[in-house]
Order: sequence, then C-alpha cells, then structure tokens
Amino acid sequence: MKIVIQRVKEASVCIDGNCVGHIGQGLLLLVGIGPNDDHADITYAVRKIINMRIFSDISGKMNLSVKDIGGKILSISQFTLYAETRKGNRPAFTNAAKPDQAITLYDEFNKCLSKEVSIERGRFGADMQVSLVNDGPVTIIIDTKDN
Repeated sequence: MKIVIQRVKEASVCIDGNCVGHIGQGLLLLVGIGPNDDHADITYAVRKIINMRIFSDISGKMNLSVKDIGGKILSISQFTLYAETRKGNRPAFTNAAKPDQAITLYDEFNKCLSKEVSIERGRFGADMQVSLVNDGPVTIIIDTKDN
C-alpha cells in the first residue's frame, strides 16, 4: 500500500457536485493498493496512521496523534499512486491492484480505521473532487512494502 497522509484543518470530497464526505481537523489519506498487498499491509498502515504523532501539543511540538486530538480521517482511493512514469510521457497504472482486489482491501482498510477513529470516505473508482486546507503543511508518505 502507498498512502499519502496530509494533516488538515479541514477536507472534503465531492462527486457530481454533491459533498459525500467532510472532516474538520484530522488527516486526509490518499490510499493506493498494490497487487501484492494483503491484511498485513492494512494492519501495519492503520497502526502507523492512528498512532503517528504529527499534531502539535501545547508546547508546539508534534507529539499528538489523530486519535489524541479527537480528529477525523477522510480516506480517498488513489490508484494513481502506483503510476509508472519511467517510459514516455503517459503514466501507466499496471502496478496498481486490479479493481476487484483493490476495492476489497480498501474497504477492509477503512473498516479497520473506523474501529479507531471517525472516518469519512470517497467512493472507490469515482471521479472525485477533493478539497483541503493543509495544516503546516505536513505531508507524509507510507509505503507498506518499505517497512
């Protein structure tokens, strides 16, 4: 799994002009699923995301997690994180999991996250418009195959 984590003051996702998810302070996740990802990748990613200390405490140090601050998560499926760009100018997406595998793992990932914090999500495979107010900015990338 490849996940881009953005600390946000707020974020939303709209589909066909309708807002389907909105959060205040928390994390926006762009989630890519690879063909070799499995439950172990989900367990690792959820543990890291929930406990990652990237929110400021009263001293201004990044010592608090999304769980500590009572923040929410907006999860967006993002197969383009697996873009292959070495050849030519048109990205290839053959390194991403096939849709039937990806949706199953994406749903499991969101279910595991929702056991820990409140989440909103986009719709898998939809053309989505994502808006955010990045906080910091703080942007971190997790690749579960690099752990």
